[in-house]
Amino acid sequence: MTPLISMAAEQKSAEVTDWAARIGWLVGLALFIALVYWLMREGWKWRGTLQGDLPELPTAPEDPGPVKLSMSGRYHGSTTAGQWLDRIVAHGLGTRSRAELTLTDAGLDVVRPGANDFFVPASQLREARLDKGIAGKVLTEGGLLVVTWAHGDRLLDSGFRSDRAAEHNEWVDTLNDMINKTETEGAR
Repeated sequence: MTPLISMAAEQKSAEVTDWAARIGWLVGLALFIALVYWLMREGWKWRGTLQGDLPELPTAPEDPGPVKLSMSGRYHGSTTAGQWLDRIVAHGLGTRSRAELTLTDAGLDVVRPGANDFFVPASQLREARLDKGIAGKVLTEGGLLVVTWAHGDRLLDSGFRSDRAAEHNEWVDTLNDMINKTETEGAR
């Protein structure tokens, strides 16, 4: 046999794609992804059930008084105070959204289109600070306005980011002055 004929005899045609096996793998992968998403959703609902002892969120009074500060930006969520990864999901506090914040003598009004609005009475405000992160969101140092407030028997941290980050320092100063005033008046 000549070398040319033996080389041609040794060559094989390209293998045909096994479509049944490929489709089986794709269906299996899709089912696995669906299972993971379902488990994540169930975990979120379970966390909300565990936090069911959290009272309903207060609403803003009819006449809150003159506006001290207002800000538009994003609400990034609430956590247990001091534990920046322990997200609170009960009553919609775990839902990220756009937010309009208004500070008055009565307290802090948080209006969230597409999510539950809430109001933090001035007597429940505990602290305001700049931080770099809250559950699910990490920014540069000082990129997040975090407001600590009492709700029921828990202290919560709520994270906000203004559309204009230069406003954060003014919010921290004004909120902490208001908190100090409220504490000194309550001590009398």
